[in-house]
Amino acid sequence: MRPANFASQPNPQHSNRVRAITIGSLDVPSSTLLWMLFAIITFACLSISQAKAENARPNVVLILVDDLGVHDIGIEGSKFHQTPHIDALAKRGMRFTAGYANCRVCSPSRASIQLGQFTARHGITDWIGAKTGMNFNRGDELLPAEYVHEMPSKDVTLPEALRESGYKTFFAGKWHLGGEGSMPTDHGFDINIGGHHRGSPPGGFFAPYKNPVMEDGPDGESLTRRLGKETASFIEGQDDQPYFAMLSFYAVHGPIQTTQELWQKYRESAPTPPADGNRFKIDRTLPVRQIQDNPVYAGMMETLDNAVGDVMAAIEASGKADNTLVIFTGDNGGVSSGDAYSTSNLPHRGGKGRQWEGGLREPYYVSMPAIVPENSTSDVPVIGSDLYPTILDICNLPLRPQQHVDGRSLETVLTSGKDESLEQRSLIWHYPHYGNQGGEPSSVIRTGDYKLIHYHLDSHDELYHLPTDIGEQNDLASEQPERVAAMRKELLAYLKSVDAKFPEPDPRFDPEKAKQRWARTHGPNKERLEKREAAMLEPDWKPNKNWWGSTID
Repeated sequence: MRPANFASQPNPQHSNRVRAITIGSLDVPSSTLLWMLFAIITFACLSISQAKAENARPNVVLILVDDLGVHDIGIEGSKFHQTPHIDALAKRGMRFTAGYANCRVCSPSRASIQLGQFTARHGITDWIGAKTGMNFNRGDELLPAEYVHEMPSKDVTLPEALRESGYKTFFAGKWHLGGEGSMPTDHGFDINIGGHHRGSPPGGFFAPYKNPVMEDGPDGESLTRRLGKETASFIEGQDDQPYFAMLSFYAVHGPIQTTQELWQKYRESAPTPPADGNRFKIDRTLPVRQIQDNPVYAGMMETLDNAVGDVMAAIEASGKADNTLVIFTGDNGGVSSGDAYSTSNLPHRGGKGRQWEGGLREPYYVSMPAIVPENSTSDVPVIGSDLYPTILDICNLPLRPQQHVDGRSLETVLTSGKDESLEQRSLIWHYPHYGNQGGEPSSVIRTGDYKLIHYHLDSHDELYHLPTDIGEQNDLASEQPERVAAMRKELLAYLKSVDAKFPEPDPRFDPEKAKQRWARTHGPNKERLEKREAAMLEPDWKPNKNWWGSTID
């Protein structure tokens, strides 16, 4: 028997095929009720679908390596370093053959990834802690420009944008974008392991780490592997909530350290040294390494590769690998001069701190099996500041064009391999400082296949056609004055629009002292450098009695 308030009765105005259903005191035609039920079911299905879509939002893993040379990776041409896990990551998706960092040194590039902007716009134009103005006294002709010393709090960072959309955010490793008040947890990361104000690991690459925001492991533990395992552990602990994990290695920044076993392995596999015994060539300001045969650095590269393998294994084990966006890149070119002189970036000229391609080019790999074809490549020039809009786009989140104003989404390139709008835009770099590796204060613009370097000491320009001159040996500025004028105009107009800072003459400059320093660089300093690097390959070489703590007596 039906309840009294839910009865079916004949409708005298229609045939017996049409009936009304009474709900309470309201008569509702059965056809209308059917449409109401259909709407309710449809709405419920859409809600469930939307909930599933939210749960299925891509996870994001961003791997950033410090001081990584583009040719330090096997797939990029290294015959000395062994990087099978990174090679596999590159083949898993798209490899960009013209990938760039936003700066030739670390902090500016790192800020550009977080903010989606070129360095002149956000104002962090040198590594945080570098001296400026009259506090800089190295005997050079210019005083380095002032710069911003921490990430601006007014900006919405990439992790903040993701967290606002329901993402769990995790950071491990090197930060170097400010100290107290400007730490990772102040800029959108829920978890921070190891990120603080310093750019190099306080205790080196083996425990005890002396890191204020990371617990020490057992003595002799590898910092690089530890950061990889911390990231893997975070990935393993996630369930339905989408996450953004940024693994920002301290490696392969100095100090250059490895285990005795890895040193021995690469000492035995090192290539034959140059016939004249010279591993270095003076390029304008300092010696630049011409061969990859540093066994200590090669050991660091293998440890880095294994740490990347730890993370990739965790992604595969999660069962969500197809829906996980993985990005791998670096913050500036390999250290071929200054600091540890540890790698060669040939055929690219220069390295970290320098204005040529060796200081700016980076491995740049993006993979997500659900949408990015494996073993794909693109020669579209791309840069670190493109990652912000790209990640939002792939995660189906609203873009923030007023924030990532200099970045461009690579989503179309990744899924179809084509996007001519990216090919037409210009990339801009601004470094009004002297690099510790011999770089000169200058600004750079790449438009299409041409690259112009504008020097702030005397306002002269260099112009290179990269497809035919990747080593930047043939300056075309005198042959193409109209192109030079147009590119310089665009570059300087951009810098003016963002109120870029420029260096000024140093009244203390002494030309005679500069000549004396030049003579030392070309003579005794280079000789000592050659002997030091050759000694690393001798069977009885020892850096110290306990291999920097990698072995415990």
